[in-house]
Amino acid sequence: MAEPFAIGEKLPTLVDNIVASYKSDERTQRIDRHFLPSRDHIVEVTQLLLELVYPGFFGRQDLSTHNVSFHVGELLPRIGNLLYEQSFRCLCYRDEYEGKTISDQPPCDAKARRLAQAFLEKIPAIREVLAGDVQAAYEGDPAATNTDEVILAYPGVLAVTVYRLAHELHVLDVPLMPRIMTEWAHTITGVDIHPGATIGRNFFIDHATGVVIGETTEIGDNVKLYQGVTLGALSFRKDARGRVIRGHKRHPTVEGEVTIYANATVLGGGTTVGRGSVVGASVFLTRAIPAQHAVTHRAPELRLRPKPGVAPESDDASSEDPTDTDFQI
Repeated sequence: MAEPFAIGEKLPTLVDNIVASYKSDERTQRIDRHFLPSRDHIVEVTQLLLELVYPGFFGRQDLSTHNVSFHVGELLPRIGNLLYEQSFRCLCYRDEYEGKTISDQPPCDAKARRLAQAFLEKIPAIREVLAGDVQAAYEGDPAATNTDEVILAYPGVLAVTVYRLAHELHVLDVPLMPRIMTEWAHTITGVDIHPGATIGRNFFIDHATGVVIGETTEIGDNVKLYQGVTLGALSFRKDARGRVIRGHKRHPTVEGEVTIYANATVLGGGTTVGRGSVVGASVFLTRAIPAQHAVTHRAPELRLRPKPGVAPESDDASSEDPTDTDFQI
């Protein structure tokens, strides 16, 4: 067996060089700072919240009317404590990042406790909205056999569920945590929904993969998106120093009853898709569409010809080039 690798006499030099790289650029290190949320713990609380909002589907599965109250009573303190701890870290992180002095009893402690309590009190209302999303997924996909399949298997439903939870934390002004939650869902499902987006009831993303919904997007009730849809920014305003100006509406508005088909791209804060309209597959849209309209591409012209060495099916001798047929679909 080969001997283990040994750095040897070069160790001090390597240490000095790496530490010097830390000091040369503060953007990629967290030294002499105290507050940072734990991504692992935020993922843990997200998974526990899935167990809370979909009892019997995630986590414990032997629930009955006799033990469900005990289960929720055991689950809530765990969730509440994790929410408080990570909210505290996120709030103090923001204060520290903004240069505020943090005392032994920082104000972010009391605020984190209030936010954790306020969020938990929203769970019944969140579940009501999620029930509509689940039903919309079942009704919107003829391949779905029942709502159980939708909850257990559909990545779009998982992504929307995590968004709903993260959005409430965003509304409560918890920094960082909502984004970590939705980006975790992004890695699992391929769906990127910013927690700041505003999304109405009965929302369904069919097939899901590749969907992007930007921070200032506004979506009405009963909207359906297909895979690959982007609701993004057309451009970014910049200040005199060339820095991106944040906080203004950059993403489109999609009114109620709209369907947007696969790989369509809708960009810009001034772009509105009117109520009841349809955006066809692969459309690139940067202008407003009135209510009850459809926007599609012209049908593409396709060319059909046999592969080399394959005789054409047509016996029409009058054809000038029986191996080259143009047709439209």
